[in-house]
Amino acid sequence: MPHTPVWFMRQAGRSLPEYRRVRADVPMLESCTRPDMVTEITMQPVRRYDVDAAIFFSDIVVPLKAIGIDLDIKPGVGPVVADPIRDAAGIKRLREIEPDDLGFVTEAVGQLVGELGDKPLIGFAGAPFTLASYLIEGGPSKNHEHTKALMYGEPELWDELMRRLSAITLGFLRTQIEAGASAVQLFDSWVGALGAEDYRASVLPYSSWIFSQLEEYEVPRIHFGVGTGELLGLLGEAGADVVGVDWRIPLDKAAQRVRPGTALQGNLDPATLFAPWEVVAERTRDILSRGRAADGHIFNLGHGVLPATDPDMLQRLTEFVHEETAV
Repeated sequence: MPHTPVWFMRQAGRSLPEYRRVRADVPMLESCTRPDMVTEITMQPVRRYDVDAAIFFSDIVVPLKAIGIDLDIKPGVGPVVADPIRDAAGIKRLREIEPDDLGFVTEAVGQLVGELGDKPLIGFAGAPFTLASYLIEGGPSKNHEHTKALMYGEPELWDELMRRLSAITLGFLRTQIEAGASAVQLFDSWVGALGAEDYRASVLPYSSWIFSQLEEYEVPRIHFGVGTGELLGLLGEAGADVVGVDWRIPLDKAAQRVRPGTALQGNLDPATLFAPWEVVAERTRDILSRGRAADGHIFNLGHGVLPATDPDMLQRLTEFVHEETAV
């Protein structure tokens, strides 16, 4: 590629006025199951910003909804589960996901691959720990106390839960790849709540299994979590080709924590985009410079685009990265 590639987590979403128009009267989870809407929303930032990749518009709880879990995404709150899963009977409700559950995904990815041409489509899924957290807590959580209590106190139950969620996650990613996605990202949004020893014992085996099962497809695999500076080596060890880095650790330091041959993705603080352009440009230059320490760098934010972000700032940032890194 003639420049450092750039895309943004949550680029297809809340900050775009055209997105808000399309989604005006449509609940979030419904919008994720309407292929024409998914295609339109996924394409909006590609048209507006000319980013180097599209990210499939969906939500990490879509596969859980597809197998019949009673949940909804409440505006201003996030995913809320009607009947949290905290015992063996609850875990049995997590059946395997079948291709027929995800026909809308196959259709939307097919449409997108046709529209995108040579531009890659990144598929994505939520990682088992983050899905487990929503299911156990019943919604977003600051302390993950019920999740950790199950993980620490009932390891056999935890293993069964994580195995089932791993299979569901794998099925969701496989469906996207087989329909034409050219890369995938596994989001472990809340795994930064764990220390390294707990991650290694209770999360790493399941994420590793997912990445190993995807190896046969020979598509790049990205792994990302928030607040994971102390876990970066383990995130890479799980089998990712690219490790996403949030804004809390400089990229050159992050490069020292992952295995040789691992590329990095990141890591501008999303809140920087509310500062004057000179600040954004200076901080972006610094990230691009530090990114040279890695075995490959994809420019991105350190987390998703914030809803009040000015789309013109993202467009300017994309152009700036392309110009600064042009070969």
